Amino acid sequence: MDELSLSVLDQSPIRSGGTAAQALSETVALAGYTEALGYHRYWIAEHHGSDSFAGCAPEVLLARLGAHTRHMRIGSGGVMLTHYSPYKVAENFLLLQTLYPERVDLGLGRAPGSDGLTAQALAYGSPIGVEYFRSKLADLMAFVRGQPAATPAFRQVKATPQVSVAPELWLLGSSEQSAIWAGEMGLRYSVAHFLNPHHSHDLAQIYREHFVPSELLAEPQINVGVFVLCAPTREEAEDLALTRDVWRLGLERGEPGPMPSVAEARAYPLTDSERELIQQRRRHAICGTPAEVGELLRALAARHGSRELVVISNCHDFSVRRRSYALLAQEFGLQPRG
Repeated sequence: MDELSLSVLDQSPIRSGGTAAQALSETVALAGYTEALGYHRYWIAEHHGSDSFAGCAPEVLLARLGAHTRHMRIGSGGVMLTHYSPYKVAENFLLLQTLYPERVDLGLGRAPGSDGLTAQALAYGSPIGVEYFRSKLADLMAFVRGQPAATPAFRQVKATPQVSVAPELWLLGSSEQSAIWAGEMGLRYSVAHFLNPHHSHDLAQIYREHFVPSELLAEPQINVGVFVLCAPTREEAEDLALTRDVWRLGLERGEPGPMPSVAEARAYPLTDSERELIQQRRRHAICGTPAEVGELLRALAARHGSRELVVISNCHDFSVRRRSYALLAQEFGLQPRG
């Protein structure tokens, strides 16, 4: 068995010709499937007003995933705390931890997960912006532990239901600021390599340099979110990766849409500059045969000093996506669960 632990990050991608209902059904099915393969945890993302991703409320979907799984950890990757009351988020996840004891993760992010106007709709006039993120984080940490809030006005407030073991708290990030905060506040840190492949190993080091032990965590703990597509041949894996490349071009033009099929991606009229951009990005892509992907992932984990990789494998065909996770599980010697 490999020393590395593998987990899943699922954005509930909507495929071309598909629906949000199908995407959510596939999320539930994939959770059960990857649990059986031996994956350690299953995280779901938060996106708003999106034609690409169906998951807008992790706490709601997690209630369904908890009932569909038995052993693996489940959690958010992550809740965009900028938009919300720390107290309400704490109670949501304390309730989930009560329903599914000692297997709930509360992963937090400070990105909007939406466009600017949608972010305003989420705030609905609240003046509490991203500049208050650290204060929100401190209050949330207190609420889930059943301790007085960091904000003096809320020190008499108690979050319920109370639990004997708090959900695992993780800060997700792709920037230096997130690494510093995670370290200074003694939180677990999930490095988003799939968003910042050039400097994610630097962020891991910054986190360690700033780490201060807390009641939640005695030593630094890192996992790495990484985009992976694994297929029987390199040629097929590169075809699958092209679907994400083309989807990302649309996102950057302000035209995000469903995940295209391989045929649609091949037919897309790439400009010379787009071809060059895709080639640059492919240098950091992890796609190929199980042996090729395994070698790249082991090297990436070592570079980050991490023993856990959280794998995201968006593509058009759900059966191909399932197969990618199965090939990875076999390559890393995961122990199947009954």
